[in-house]
Amino acid sequence: MDYSHLAANWADIRRRVDAACRAAGRDPAEVSILPVSKTFGAEVVRAALALGLSRFGENKVQEIRDKSAALAGCGIDWVLIGHLQTNKAKDVARLASEVQSLDRLELAEALQRRLQAEERAIDVLVQVKTSPEESKHGLPPGELMPFLERLRGYDGLRVRGLMTLATHTDDAEAVRACFRGLRQLRDQAEAQGHRLPRLSMGMSGDFPLAIAEGATEVRIGTAIFGRRTVREGNY
Repeated sequence: MDYSHLAANWADIRRRVDAACRAAGRDPAEVSILPVSKTFGAEVVRAALALGLSRFGENKVQEIRDKSAALAGCGIDWVLIGHLQTNKAKDVARLASEVQSLDRLELAEALQRRLQAEERAIDVLVQVKTSPEESKHGLPPGELMPFLERLRGYDGLRVRGLMTLATHTDDAEAVRACFRGLRQLRDQAEAQGHRLPRLSMGMSGDFPLAIAEGATEVRIGTAIFGRRTVREGNY
């Protein structure tokens, strides 16, 4: 198949992210892009590798398992960005380089045990629920500080920052408030001695708002890979 559209899409989204940075008075070098390859097959990821991309976000452990087998030896860093069940911690500890959806102590304990068995350590971001939607996962904001304190005892989990999903609405201020809330929580945590340089927030439809509020990484799927053929409700 012809995947030439990926190069054009990648160049376009990089241009748009850079423009959003400049509009916010920020250096484009401060914001990275995590390509989200969920629902796209290994052949599409392989084509993206040819563009120099090597780090890919996935929502499901099963997709990481399947694609990592098909693309073994390609030097890919798999990043889990979706909700993680504790019974999938074994595969994540073996295959992923990072988890951006750490949101409860039970999961931290499961990952720590599995990582010790694998003799590995991985980067993690704590997912915070800044949206009122029940469908969104994440740690309640009021529980962040004690959770970060507990994570100090887990040497397999290198806490690098925070992640959130904004509310799904056309109200730009409501979306921006979610991102602003995460940045403010990060600032409060850093004032208490926690080093959290990374803020993963913003996707294809709202990344300019996230960048304006301090995102250091945006998670982009559709704008790079195109429309998904699998409906979200069936995924």
